[in-house]
Amino acid sequence: MAITGSCHCGKTTFRLDTDIPAQLTRSLARSAPNEGRCCIHCGCATFSDSPAFEPDGKWDGSTRRIGVNARLFDDFDAALASIVVIDGKHLWQPWQEG
Repeated sequence: MAITGSCHCGKTTFRLDTDIPAQLTRSLARSAPNEGRCCIHCGCATFSDSPAFEPDGKWDGSTRRIGVNARLFDDFDAALASIVVIDGKHLWQPWQEG
């Protein structure tokens, strides 16, 4: 199965060849829009890209972690999904929202 979605104006679309995960992750951190991560027309944040750090802080120098804005998935209500919140201070100790 594939996940499809788009930004608010519909000019940036995506397709992921995977199923919707059973649990979503949300970070309390906010960052400024970065080129390539937001639609240039409506400014909607579509994805994030970061090093894939291990819980002990190690990184192999190349593996990346890509996060996609689940609020943009077609036929999916992210507000009803199970969410793990990562707050930055306790980065590797997520807590259940709700």
